[in-house]
Amino acid sequence: MADGGGGDGRAIRAGAVAVAEDRLGDGFVVGCPGCKVDAKKAASARIPYLSFGFVWAVVLAASLPVASQFPFLYYMVKDFHVADTEEHIGYYAGVIGSAYMVGRALSSIPWGVAADHYGRKPVIVLGTIAVVIFNTLFGFSNGFWMAVTSRFLLGFLCGVFGPAKAYVMEVCRTEHQALGMSVVSTSWSLGLVFGPAIGGFLAQCPALLPTLKTYCILLQPAEKFPSLVPTGSLLGRFPYALPCLVISVTALVTAIACCWLPVFSLWAVSPRPLGGLSFSTSNVGLVLSIAGAGLFVFQLFLYPFVERILGPLSIARIGAILSLPLIATFPAISTLRGVQLMSLLTSASTLKIIFNVCITTGLMILQNRAVSQNQRGAANGVAMAAQSSFKAFGPAIGGALLAWAQSRRHASFLPGSQMLFFLLGLIQSVALAMSFKPFLALPPKEDSHDVA
Repeated sequence: MADGGGGDGRAIRAGAVAVAEDRLGDGFVVGCPGCKVDAKKAASARIPYLSFGFVWAVVLAASLPVASQFPFLYYMVKDFHVADTEEHIGYYAGVIGSAYMVGRALSSIPWGVAADHYGRKPVIVLGTIAVVIFNTLFGFSNGFWMAVTSRFLLGFLCGVFGPAKAYVMEVCRTEHQALGMSVVSTSWSLGLVFGPAIGGFLAQCPALLPTLKTYCILLQPAEKFPSLVPTGSLLGRFPYALPCLVISVTALVTAIACCWLPVFSLWAVSPRPLGGLSFSTSNVGLVLSIAGAGLFVFQLFLYPFVERILGPLSIARIGAILSLPLIATFPAISTLRGVQLMSLLTSASTLKIIFNVCITTGLMILQNRAVSQNQRGAANGVAMAAQSSFKAFGPAIGGALLAWAQSRRHASFLPGSQMLFFLLGLIQSVALAMSFKPFLALPPKEDSHDVA
């Protein structure tokens, strides 16, 4: 039986035995919150749009801060004055970028178990509140270690994603689970896209979008509008606080509503002499915003249709295969200028995000169908812990690789960023190989109801 509310899972099971004689039919027990959800699913084949909407908002609010710092992280580390040379900025940026995933890797399994025992709702609400507190603290970081600590605690205390994936599988019938998981992965991916977009736009006055010029009073005001905002003012002393505050306010609204319930950027903002694109934060934000719009259309309107035809595993494999030649094009794109650069980079980024979502959504569906309902929170916790572990090492290793690649710009074999993207393609190839036997076995087919 699905746990649709926030009650104690053990108390629900005990109560179910005590009132076993008072039933709704088909094994559903009166007074059991999860049974109400199952009874509603059995009585109606309609898609639970309202529940999907709540999950979409929760996951979006929790995913916005995951990568929002990357457009301005390079400049933030530079302002901390911890790097000896410009080439070493990538090392320190990688440590800050990894801190979130280290925290999430350590806590994902306990949060998943807690969601199984005490319900999805309290874990989701607490995790969203953690976003409000620690994402705000990160925006007001005045040193390297404060930034690392606030990002670590943000990841450690935000146990939203596993319970959200379990919840969305439990509030809908089997035929709608692909759409439900697509809602989660779409929201997650949009957060990973629009988070950096917010960080890019609100951390620096966007030169490409004059219509947003009115915001510039609050964007790095000490440099751009010293007559309006003194250098010693709050936003003057913390020029990267505004994007974090915007995301925290979004998370706060979502937390209240629940009561009723890539390294790419570091490469893009690196100087051209070091193999990057010399993008401003607003350039990165513009590219990711356009890519996010393309992802939104694909994931909500095309993915469920394609999944019914091909199945989740085939989609994941196709996404991985198509990603390989796409990754190889990024070094060549970096040699372009002007409109050609923006158009090709935006197209390639959109396709890369779509392929990534095809991979993650397909695997999430397989994972949630492979376990019974009373283990789904823990299973998602294990998956998030493993995923977070790799993502914890990812930014740190990626930052180190970026710094190493920039130090070998004149090498005879795969110079500069070519080596970086070659290694990314190699890792993708290993992931593709692991989608076949004996590494991955398909779960048995389910009936129309959740496995008890």
